[in-house]
Amino acid sequence: MYIVFEWIVGSGKSTQSKNLVEYLRQTYPDREVIHVREPGSTPIAEDIRYLCQWKEWEDEEMHPLTNAYLYAAARAQTLHTVVEPALRAGKIVVSDRSFLSSLAYQWEAQWLWFDTVLDVNKSAIEWVLPDVVLYMDIPVETALARTFDAVGDKWEKMGKEFFEYIVTGYRKSANLDILRWRFEFIDATGTKEDIFQTITECIHSRFQ
Repeated sequence: MYIVFEWIVGSGKSTQSKNLVEYLRQTYPDREVIHVREPGSTPIAEDIRYLCQWKEWEDEEMHPLTNAYLYAAARAQTLHTVVEPALRAGKIVVSDRSFLSSLAYQWEAQWLWFDTVLDVNKSAIEWVLPDVVLYMDIPVETALARTFDAVGDKWEKMGKEFFEYIVTGYRKSANLDILRWRFEFIDATGTKEDIFQTITECIHSRFQ
C-alpha cells in the first residue's frame, strides 16, 4: 500500500500525512508503516533537498531543468533505498509528495516540456506508482493564508500566480491515463478533524 499526499504549502498535507501514519499504525498493528517525504528521508536525499530548496548562489538561479534532474535524483534515492524495499516486504508507505510534484512544478509552473519532465523521472521511479494520491484540494488563497513560516524555502516565497500554475499542473496530471484512477480529491477546506475523517474513509474504501 503506497499512499501519497500532494498539493502546495498550506494545504495541510504534511500534517494529515503524519496523522494518517499514526492512524494506520494503530489500525494495522501487524503491518509496519513507513513515513517518507520527497525530497528527503535519506541522508543523500536530504542533502539534495537543501540544495534544491534552500541553497542560494550569488548572481545565479537554478535552471528548471536542473531542478527536475536534482529532484529526480533525490526521488531515485528514496524510492530505491526506502520505498520499494518496504513495499516488497509488505509494509505500508505514506509519502509527503511524489513525482507528481515535479510534473506540477517543473512542467506547468516552470515551463518545461511534459515529456522532458516525465523522461527525467522514468528511470528514477521505474514505474513505482502510488496506489492512491490524496490531493488536498483547497483554493490557493486559503492555502497561502495558512502559511505562517516567514522564512520559507524558495518555493514558499513564490506568489499566487505561480501556485495557480501548479494547480493546473496537478489537474492535468490527474487526467493522465496512468494516474486517473489513482487520484482522490480531498476537500481540505474544513476542520482538521473533518478532513482526516474524509481521508480515512477514502483509504478504507480503497483497501478493504
